[in-house]
Amino acid sequence: MSGHSHFATIKRQKMSKDAKKGNLFGKLSKMISIAIKSGGSANPDMNFKLRVAIDKAKQENMPKENIDRILKNAENKADSLEEITYEGFGPFGVAFVVETATDNKNRTAQDMKNIFEKNGGALGGPNSVLYNFENKGFILVAKNDDPDSQTLSLIDLGVEDFEIVEDGIEVYLPVDKFKAISDEITKKGFEIKRQEIIFKPKNYMEINDPEKIAKLEKAIEAFEEHDDVQRVFTNF
Repeated sequence: MSGHSHFATIKRQKMSKDAKKGNLFGKLSKMISIAIKSGGSANPDMNFKLRVAIDKAKQENMPKENIDRILKNAENKADSLEEITYEGFGPFGVAFVVETATDNKNRTAQDMKNIFEKNGGALGGPNSVLYNFENKGFILVAKNDDPDSQTLSLIDLGVEDFEIVEDGIEVYLPVDKFKAISDEITKKGFEIKRQEIIFKPKNYMEINDPEKIAKLEKAIEAFEEHDDVQRVFTNF
């Protein structure tokens, strides 16, 4: 439950639970469609955001034929989708940033408001919590036999921050250098296990009480179970 470990937060998204509910592939389909719309191309070689979305779909075991079908039809589907980020306060004043992809923003806005309120929080206005977050590139690199030497190499490539964790080496980097550094990491022969652009908190709230943690996790899950929600970020 490391507060400063983003990958721990990613794992809390419980993708396997989403898969059992049958909505994981739907969320990934939206992610790919949005990536095509915002990146302006259905070619992952020309659209880095799309490449990241496809990589994530593969990591979640989406069949290749599904991905190919989405790419073929996504441009038409993307026209009806809109990316909207909601922000607010969850239980105990914890900051929540909720990314959505929706074809009905009025419905989604009301649903997000309801989820906040049902879980002891409140939907906030623009920049009510986003001022405490910053966009960062995030890469989880697989550890080799000499992680200390590996981290020195990553620093030389221009990463801003890193942390050695059980799952690998978590690397944070500027968004405008994301693709270039990602490519250099691959050229170094390092394995990239996961990569995406995230909202990284500038300041964290430390929550140690098990009952409070359980209530916060319940709130996170309530958002993640909604079909329109792509990702949830908090500062606890």
